[in-house]
Parts: sequence; C-alpha cells; structure tokens
Amino acid sequence: MKIRARVIITGLVQGVNFRHNARQAALGLKVTGWVMNLPDGSVAGCFEGEEAGVNALVAWCRRGPDWSRVEDVMATTGEYRGEFYDFTIRR
Repeated sequence: MKIRARVIITGLVQGVNFRHNARQAALGLKVTGWVMNLPDGSVAGCFEGEEAGVNALVAWCRRGPDWSRVEDVMATTGEYRGEFYDFTIRR
C-alpha cells in the first residue's frame, strides 16, 4: 500500500547535511518527495511511496546523519497522491 507523510524535524538539523543525507536515504528506499530548510531552523519534508519505505524514511529522520541532533519529528500520514517522480532538495 502506498502512503504519503509530511514531517517537520527540529533540533540541530541545518548545516549538518541533513537534507542531502535524507535524499540519499529516500533514493535507497525508493521514496519520492522533497525536503527543505525552514526559516526557524527546522527541516520540512513530504514523502511518498510504499508504506514500508516511507515509514523507514520517517524513522531515519528521527536519527538523522551523525552530525545532527534531532530533538523531535512531527509526522502525519495521509493518502498517496502520486505527485512526485523523484526526491528533491527544495531551496
């Protein structure tokens, strides 16, 4: 079953290659969507794909790359829309 997830990740998540590593993780999990830095220092993302892959990417966000310090991940799941064809880093 395919799903969609929206996430907001807070903590030390900017300036630590979080978005680049999230993209690499997403590509490995065959998840599409995007990630972007927000002005308040958090990172937002929207992920689509098979439920197991999306859930694994959300779980990865709870850890992040080695240099990050994730404090919280707010995640909501929703209906798959098939909106994305790849995984991008938005600016």
